Amino acid sequence: MEEDQETVPTSPTQAPASASSSSSYMLLLRVMSKRRTWVCLFVTVYGILLTCSWNFLKSILSWYKLQAQPSSSSSSSSSGWPALYASVLLGAVFGMLSMVAALAVMVPATLVTWITVMVLLTFFGKPKRDLVVEGRKITKEIVGFLLKILLKEGNVVAAVCAVLGYFALVRRNNEGDLLNS
Repeated sequence: MEEDQETVPTSPTQAPASASSSSSYMLLLRVMSKRRTWVCLFVTVYGILLTCSWNFLKSILSWYKLQAQPSSSSSSSSSGWPALYASVLLGAVFGMLSMVAALAVMVPATLVTWITVMVLLTFFGKPKRDLVVEGRKITKEIVGFLLKILLKEGNVVAAVCAVLGYFALVRRNNEGDLLNS
């Protein structure tokens, strides 16, 4: 099958270049058509996101430790503002991560749904002109619905993580005050 796709070389120096480029292109197509490749790409991208967010989380917690130290002003550490700021930032990070994870799952599912609807409209005899109009309308509705759900779920996760983070930080700070007394 690959022999049919190769071109006839016009010069002796062109033969290895065209054969290697077509074989590397075929290899790339084979690799990218595998589900394992896409899973590895997803895991790699999500791992990079987790690494970046982990470093951001560590910097938030180190900032909070500096703010909650007894050497800082007693009014700011006793009022809980540093814990509130840190918990809101922690919630935002976890909310964004949950939205990225949900988006990675929702996009393929949405594409399958969109394709199914378009194929069903085609089978029911819609003319091409009407199919294009309906396709644009359906695409707009699906994307709007997807964004609403994504933002709602991300905000819920962010709020829950912020509340849990606040109570964890305040409890940790209070235990530290008890140990220092």
